[in-house]
Amino acid sequence: MGLRAKVIHSDPNILGGTPVFVGTRVPLQNLIDYLEAGDNLDDFLKSFPSVTREQAIGALELAREALEANAHSAR
Repeated sequence: MGLRAKVIHSDPNILGGTPVFVGTRVPLQNLIDYLEAGDNLDDFLKSFPSVTREQAIGALELAREALEANAHSAR
């Protein structure tokens, strides 16, 4: 099972298909919004206790991988 399947899920019946953390209804966008606002990972996890630290870090790793893949394909 890949990292994405353990971390992020998208289902049309859950928040209209918005990507959420697996086992929750917490959108991935919430993590991004917290970090953009200058909050740290612990602040996010306190606000959304259904998301595990491993899931949040996994989501950030997936985002990094996507950015790297995009950068390499643009060459």
